[in-house]
Amino acid sequence: MQLSFKPKKRLLTRMFLTSLSIIALVGFGLAWMVNILHAQNSYNVETSQLIAEIPKVAAELREHDMLPNNSDEWLAENTTSQRYIIASCDSNFNQVWTSSLAAERQLFDTCENFNDIRESSPPYQLSLADERDYFAYLLTLDIAGGEYNLLVLKDAEKIKAEYNQFSRRTYLRLGFVLALALVLLISAAYWGMRPLMQLRNELQSVNRGETMTLSEGYPVELEAVTQSLNQLLNQSSSQQQRYQNAMNDLAHSLKTRLAAVHAITDDPSLDKETTSEKIMQQVSQMDLLVKYQLKRAMLGRKGLKQQQTKIQPLVDQLAQMLFKVYSDKQVQFEAIIDQEHVFPGDKGDLMELCGNLMENAFKLCISTVRVSSYYNDNGEFELLVEDDGPGVDASIKQNIIQRGVRADTQKPGQGIGLAVCNEVVSSYGGRLSIETSSLEGACFRISIPI
Repeated sequence: MQLSFKPKKRLLTRMFLTSLSIIALVGFGLAWMVNILHAQNSYNVETSQLIAEIPKVAAELREHDMLPNNSDEWLAENTTSQRYIIASCDSNFNQVWTSSLAAERQLFDTCENFNDIRESSPPYQLSLADERDYFAYLLTLDIAGGEYNLLVLKDAEKIKAEYNQFSRRTYLRLGFVLALALVLLISAAYWGMRPLMQLRNELQSVNRGETMTLSEGYPVELEAVTQSLNQLLNQSSSQQQRYQNAMNDLAHSLKTRLAAVHAITDDPSLDKETTSEKIMQQVSQMDLLVKYQLKRAMLGRKGLKQQQTKIQPLVDQLAQMLFKVYSDKQVQFEAIIDQEHVFPGDKGDLMELCGNLMENAFKLCISTVRVSSYYNDNGEFELLVEDDGPGVDASIKQNIIQRGVRADTQKPGQGIGLAVCNEVVSSYGGRLSIETSSLEGACFRISIPI
């Protein structure tokens, strides 16, 4: 069995490595440039010092009869020669003279070697015949009317030691800067990543069901993300609530149809063929309800407002079903509905409205239920469902249209029907009001703009 370890991908690690690489690249580049500039500056300083010592250099030239005796007066006071490693070059950098110290070291090819590197940037470093390294300083002098190209050589060991010391100090400083940058990067990273950690914790809290949405106050860069996530969470919650409501509504609607089926099968006055026909009618309504609730769960209420439905046939059909369910009450039913009246919406919505309101009326009435419809002067369609029951107390009129709240706790029910009606009516921009009927019971008035 072969084990393989695959490290997790971390955004923080990528940021660290990228940032440190950039800082290190820039830092080492700057250090390299500083070292080069230091070397060039040292070369320029040394050249300036040599120029200041030109009289001493020239004294050595005159000692070897390289200058005429009638040289400038400033040479008269500099008769003491210094032992320099000097090579004199012509205009083509051929070596025409070598100082005594250079001759002792057999350095007769200095000009030719310098000519190979003179197009590069100073400082000029040469490896000559004595197997030593030298730094070469070019002095172009005009002495006593003559032009001299002089190469003054200095042992590179001491200069290299100084360069190396300066480089070490530079890179030590760079190391300190990198260490400080690392500390600052870690601090900035954890400070900058804190909103992401907060986002992770809040998402975990949402996943556990402790909260429903993300909090506000995130940085501007994350605002669009958190707002989109909140919209997604709200949509998901709304869709889940729609599914739950649809299933509850479906169970509530099927309950009445199942009760009607039981009433039909228990009715001895019906023959087998009539019983089967009426049962199939209820099954057809159940199938319609299932399709309607599933469609509503997927699209929501707004997706169902697409057609118009005649009211009278559906009300008559529901009344016949409720007569079977509440056959022991001998309910007197009256429908005041013009044959041309239509409900401005989906058939499933009308079935939900009439089914729930008429069932409540049949269940709570004493003996009479009335359903009527008309168009008022405000351009609204109105549907009224009335009964002669005990009515609805004014203190609970607004509460009973909420899910789970029931006006009559003595009779079985889930407190869903009126809430479903209110949701349907609201989706059409209408209103559901509870009034007192002329039958002295409750009157449920539905008003929907046309």
